[in-house]
Amino acid sequence: MKRILLVGAGHAHLSVLLSFAKEAFYGMRVTLVTPLARQVYSGMLPGVIAGHYRFDDAQIDIEALCARASVEFAPGSVDALDLLARRASLEGGEKIDYDVISLNPGSWVERSLPGAERTLLVKPLDAFLAALNQKRLGRVAIVGAGAAGAELAMALGHRGAAITLYSDRPTPPGPAGEQISQALRRACVDFRPGMAVTAVEPGPVIIAGPTRQDFDLVILATGSAAPAWLASAGLAVDGLGFALVHDTLQSTSHPEVFVSGDCATLRDAPHPRSGVYAVRHGESLAANFRNLASGKPFEPYVPQPRALMLLSCGSRRAIAQRGGWTAEGYWVWRWKDWIDRRWLRSLRG
Repeated sequence: MKRILLVGAGHAHLSVLLSFAKEAFYGMRVTLVTPLARQVYSGMLPGVIAGHYRFDDAQIDIEALCARASVEFAPGSVDALDLLARRASLEGGEKIDYDVISLNPGSWVERSLPGAERTLLVKPLDAFLAALNQKRLGRVAIVGAGAAGAELAMALGHRGAAITLYSDRPTPPGPAGEQISQALRRACVDFRPGMAVTAVEPGPVIIAGPTRQDFDLVILATGSAAPAWLASAGLAVDGLGFALVHDTLQSTSHPEVFVSGDCATLRDAPHPRSGVYAVRHGESLAANFRNLASGKPFEPYVPQPRALMLLSCGSRRAIAQRGGWTAEGYWVWRWKDWIDRRWLRSLRG
């Protein structure tokens, strides 16, 4: 029997597993390889840090979901692909053969900043959270003021840390940028827009232009970086190393390889890297895997023109943005909480 190998348990593959759990998938053997049997849900991570959720509230039981979906669970991390032999290599040396492979390992933190080795990386999320719980959260610097950096700054501030947030941009990106700036200041975050960090020296000490400031902890929440093994395997990639895919989410260079989520770039319809889009990737993947097993043609994935962004603000407030529309308040946090809990309930069955 032919095998589909799913690599990683990001939003897209969670959506595939959910589809197979709801409606059985026949005709091909399916295996998921991912490092953890249980992982934290990214949408609730700021709430865990802020103290609004217990750790267990935000856990996804990947192994149990695989069992419901009749998918083999294989713990491990892929670090290389042999595209000619159709074989994936795991960090421990194990190798898994496949007929079709789907890659959804997520992205890494961009680490070109001099002294990045002196920082705590926000990804992988479970490793970050475990390390954070061992740290003294006194004076904390966060480098990178995108949505993740802003949420993290307000969550840690709500927890009692003194937070300094550095950004090379004058305001956070998007139509809600000014609202996010105001929320950061209300949360007593020392927000430093337009102040790019140029290095992290021992201490750790932040170097930003002519200024130097020491901290107890520096967290790196800069832009996304693609796993290096995508390009080294020989897959077609964009200028940043993310896999180029057609509208069927197949690699533009290797049709037996599907790529989704943060590590994929749609060649003809690029869109932001976010969980909202990745869930839709998964719905498209599940449909096309069923088409593959039954010999039907693939259907294109069409990205939605606008996606909802919900950003928590430390306390039980949140900011919403969709297209040019924005809103903020306690009711937005309740809305986000309802969406997150509903998603987790669906994954838990």
